[in-house]
Amino acid sequence: MKTLLLKYKTVLKFILTFLVVYIGLSFLYSWYLDLSDGSKFYPDYITNLVAIQTESVLNTFGYYGQVLPHPNEPSMKVIVNGNYLGRVIEGCNSVSVVILFVSFIIAFSGAYKTTVLYVLSGSVLIYVVNLLRIVLLSIGLYHYPEKEHILHTVIFPAIIYGLVFLLWIFWVNRFSKLKRSE
Repeated sequence: MKTLLLKYKTVLKFILTFLVVYIGLSFLYSWYLDLSDGSKFYPDYITNLVAIQTESVLNTFGYYGQVLPHPNEPSMKVIVNGNYLGRVIEGCNSVSVVILFVSFIIAFSGAYKTTVLYVLSGSVLIYVVNLLRIVLLSIGLYHYPEKEHILHTVIFPAIIYGLVFLLWIFWVNRFSKLKRSE
């Protein structure tokens, strides 16, 4: 049994580190959501910020974008040129995707400074791509409302998770300690 544990030490360390970081960050995020009472920023600060930035980018792209608090649920309604197209909910703010990304990078950590810089820059990139994804989804729904299912459930999740996967592959091949020890 001891030989088996030594043989898979790297794999077990990765899995354990990933789980500890993922559960820890998820707990902190859940705590943040519990503390977000919605009185100042509705539904929570980060989701509210993503919605407001979505409106700004839509307006920059030449559309008349508006985001308004949804009266019946904790979300922000997205309106483009007077048409209600959808809503920005807590799950749209990219935090859960960033938590997944960060957990993997820390589990496959490299040098401390490199790991911290990659986590920060990768998280910002994920946030920006997610924001652009919401804007493009809104524009797509405005022009092609009949394509809602494929846009929302296939193409746009593929963008964000595809980016995370590419960032992971780049990290493992360029910076992880595992790569250097082979």
